[in-house]
Order: sequence, then C-alpha cells, then structure tokens
Amino acid sequence: MAGKKYSKTKLEKFKKSIQAKLTDVSGDLDDIKENLDTNTHGKSGLSQDSVYSLHMADAGTDSYEREKGFHFMNRGTDFHKYLNQALDRIEDGTFGICKVCDELIPEERMIEVLNATKCVQCKESEKLNLR
Repeated sequence: MAGKKYSKTKLEKFKKSIQAKLTDVSGDLDDIKENLDTNTHGKSGLSQDSVYSLHMADAGTDSYEREKGFHFMNRGTDFHKYLNQALDRIEDGTFGICKVCDELIPEERMIEVLNATKCVQCKESEKLNLR
C-alpha cells in the first residue's frame, strides 16, 4: 500500500455524506416498494383473471411498469449495499484507496462516487478490459 490515506476530518465528512445518501436511498426504496405494492394489489394484480379483464396493451403496460419497478428496487438495493461497504472501508482504513493500484483515489472522484473502489485510470482500464 502506498501509505497515503485521507485525514480523519475528511473521512468524517465522507461518512456524513454517505450516511445522508443512505437515508435518501432508503426513502427511495420505500417509495418504490410502496408503489410496487400498490400496483400489484390494485387493478393490475398478478392473477391471471385480471389480465383478461384489461385490454392487452394495458396489461402489457402494467407488466412493464412492474418490471421497471423491480429493476429500480434491485438497483437501489445494490447501491445501498455498496454505500454500507464504503462505511465499512472508512472503519477499516481502506476508504479511498484503489483496490487495483493501491494509490489514493482523488478526492474529487470520491465526492462524486462515494462508493468508488478504483481510481479513474484503473476503472477505465477495467472497462476496456486492459487489466
């Protein structure tokens, strides 16, 4: 490891930002879950009989909206998990250190992507399959 780390003050600032984002994400997940519950218990229920009582296009739209809701729920749940892992990295002293090159990830990147585990160069290399 390069031995570089963020100061305790900066780590505390990141921690507060992550906790605020976790609160936002939790609220979003609750809203999505409530919307999914409402849609699946209303006229767009999952029972086969409800499909026949609607026009095929309406049933397709309802199905699409439900699928989209589940996608957003999965995505939000994953983001929530990654934010919690970032909090764990703050606690164990590895927050902001690239998992590939062991260099300190620039503060600008950490502010924009609170759950980042790789510096920009290593992430780009990964996307281009260079590593």
